[in-house]
Amino acid sequence: MLNKIKDSIRAYFSSGPKVALLGVLILVVTCATTIGVLSMEKSVNILVDGQEISVMTYKSKVNDILSKNNITLGPKDIVEPEINSKIKSGDTIKVEKAVNVQLVIDGQEKTILTNSDNVEQMLTEEGIKLGEQDKISPAKGELIKSGLKIVVTRINTKIENKVEPIQFATEVKKDPDLKEGQRKVVQEGTAGEKEVSVKIVYQDGKEVSRTVVQEKVTKKPTSKVIVMGTLRTMALSRGGSISYSAKYRMKATAYTESYKDTGKEPGDKYFGITASGTRVKRNPEGYSTVAVDPSVIPLGTKLYIDGYGYAIAEDIGSAIKGNKIDLYFNSDGHVYKWGVKYVDVYVIK
Repeated sequence: MLNKIKDSIRAYFSSGPKVALLGVLILVVTCATTIGVLSMEKSVNILVDGQEISVMTYKSKVNDILSKNNITLGPKDIVEPEINSKIKSGDTIKVEKAVNVQLVIDGQEKTILTNSDNVEQMLTEEGIKLGEQDKISPAKGELIKSGLKIVVTRINTKIENKVEPIQFATEVKKDPDLKEGQRKVVQEGTAGEKEVSVKIVYQDGKEVSRTVVQEKVTKKPTSKVIVMGTLRTMALSRGGSISYSAKYRMKATAYTESYKDTGKEPGDKYFGITASGTRVKRNPEGYSTVAVDPSVIPLGTKLYIDGYGYAIAEDIGSAIKGNKIDLYFNSDGHVYKWGVKYVDVYVIK
């Protein structure tokens, strides 16, 4: 090209005016200078994802330099300066390549090409909004790298209010007037009601937990009351039967109204008078007098005693303590005949 310019100058100089010649010379010098600058070889640094290479090139545009060095740009790659910029010797071209990450969200897994620095930035750039309770793995500050798997778990909660029954309790009471084995419902039970608030947690639309957060009783239950008979029945050897509420095994002695047994003599106003104020009696066909420990058998209690018959606890004695009973007889002969025995004593109704 320079040779052609030189030939043109010689031809024009030999025939044209000198002023024209001067203009041509200026033009030639300018063109030569421009061509020299543009065709000058440059040293350029290219930094791709932190790895630097130095190249020599005659190209001036960023895009041409990258293309010449087989550096292909993806749609989300970042280039600095921008691809149409012109480069001079000593400049650096920085390229940050976008990478693929796996994103699992709303039950779907997809591949995303990103040039974000961290997880939070990537989600923002992709327009993904997070709820206050949503979970992210790894954390938002995790640096992006190729192949990183990011899982977004959607967390939703709701409060469910419902009415639940309160089961009534059953109370069982003893009834000494009802025969043993018999039962009677004296009060029917009714269920109550309560309002229950339950917090339900969902992960990606699936229920994972339920927690009761509040309970309020709106109707109290009424207990069912059942009475159970404790009155037992025993057949008597002489015929008939008795109903009894308690049974004791006692040491039974015998006494008369005599001075040696009571310490009272005939003529004493208390002679033959029991601690209950009644007259002592022995009535084989009815109720006879017996002495008891009132802390065990209260005075006035009707009894049936094996081998003695019906009796009333009317008297007491200094020697009659605990499970002991003293049976009244009309004569010393009967007392001696009785002696001391262990008998069953029934509290009858």
